Amino acid sequence: MAEKTEKTLALEVLYPRSLKYLSTYLQSLVHGRLWLQVMVGMVLGISLGIIIGPSVGWVDPATAATASDWLAFPGKLFLALIQMIVIPLVFASIIRGLAATEDLEQLRKIGLRVVLFFVVTTALAIIIGLTVASLIKPGAYIDSQTLQATLGAPPAALQMAPEALNLHELPQKVITLLPSNPLTSMVENNMLQVVIFAMVVGVALVMMVPAQAKPLLDLMGSLQEVCMTVVRWAMLLAPVAVFGLLAQLTAKLGLDALLGMAVYVGTVLFGLLLMFCVYLIILFVFARQKPIPFIKDVKEVLLLAFSTSSSAAVMPLSIKTAEEKLKVRPSVAQFVIPLGATINMNGTALYQGVAAIFLAQVFGIDIGLGGMALIVLTSVGASIGAPATPGVGIVILSMVLSTVGIPPAGIALIMGVDRILDMSRTAINVSGDLVAAKMMDLWVGSTLSHSEEITAQQQREFIRQETGEDVLTIPSETE
Repeated sequence: MAEKTEKTLALEVLYPRSLKYLSTYLQSLVHGRLWLQVMVGMVLGISLGIIIGPSVGWVDPATAATASDWLAFPGKLFLALIQMIVIPLVFASIIRGLAATEDLEQLRKIGLRVVLFFVVTTALAIIIGLTVASLIKPGAYIDSQTLQATLGAPPAALQMAPEALNLHELPQKVITLLPSNPLTSMVENNMLQVVIFAMVVGVALVMMVPAQAKPLLDLMGSLQEVCMTVVRWAMLLAPVAVFGLLAQLTAKLGLDALLGMAVYVGTVLFGLLLMFCVYLIILFVFARQKPIPFIKDVKEVLLLAFSTSSSAAVMPLSIKTAEEKLKVRPSVAQFVIPLGATINMNGTALYQGVAAIFLAQVFGIDIGLGGMALIVLTSVGASIGAPATPGVGIVILSMVLSTVGIPPAGIALIMGVDRILDMSRTAINVSGDLVAAKMMDLWVGSTLSHSEEITAQQQREFIRQETGEDVLTIPSETE
């Protein structure tokens, strides 16, 4: 009798549509060479900025400032659109990703292992950044007196230092990770609290009765569609956005200031290249995945990530790439990729390490091994849960610098080259998500193979086309 009254869980019978089916427009951007249009926009923007900026002196400074502000308007609109949709897109994708997992056992295994994988690789990325910056010493190529004379006082918002964390405060800090008011967390852009709230809601949802869980999953699907529509609008502005933002920055800082940052930019890019090589080594050692085929498989999504500077915006294409080219089971890819878009910020973390050491060298501060260890801990905590939006690295960096006593004045100069670095580190963040999905697919068992899951997914898609439903209810074979 007890067997008959046993409740069927939503996880066992509900099948939400994969986010990868919203990737058609993103693929058209890749085929239309959006990345090339963005690169052209970068070159033209820097060129125009040089012409109207202080380096050439052909245009009156006041006129140049007004013109550059208007040139940057499309870029600021682009950034605002992307930032606007990240929280709802990540929130909806994590909940539906949880519903896409095979069973509670698989969900538990993936959850523990993927978080551990993200924490370890993030710490490794920061260590690489610290090591590269310590060896190359990019700060030696910048004069700190000239730097401060050029930039003036740093923005007040960047001077606020967080309080040092005492050991007896740690339990309370852990408790505060659980949002007492989820709406406040969303308004304040506290992505770690948003992710935890989404996972709590998602786990509760998949353990409910299917009839009660299905409406909310349908709503989350509609929310994903709305967010990707906004992304589509934003992508129309991408080349013009990069052109305007770089024209504004070059016009304000001048060519000389940007050339002085060339070694710093090269150091960050070299560190990101090393991190990508680490990913290739991990794949080869554990998954026997050869580097060249992997690069060919992920090339399109990395170029799109470079163009958009947002790992959340390219999630549909990331999931499609993981499932169809890297042969990751859908039950794994649809959970790991949305989670990684927020928790996995390895490229951003590496950038924090290089930038911190660079500014310490500029201001002649010896932070020592203890300071480096503090940077590692702070950057790991700050990067995990950072919004998957353009420019978030600068916000995190202000906190990292204040913990080790480095003046944040240099952030204003770093912002001058942040657009190029932001695009590059986003590509590394996305590659990290794909590697994590591949590793979780290898380490977490399943009752179905990749081909069986893909076949079942295709069959469900045929049913959706006939019925028009988003979330299908299919009784399990054990019922």
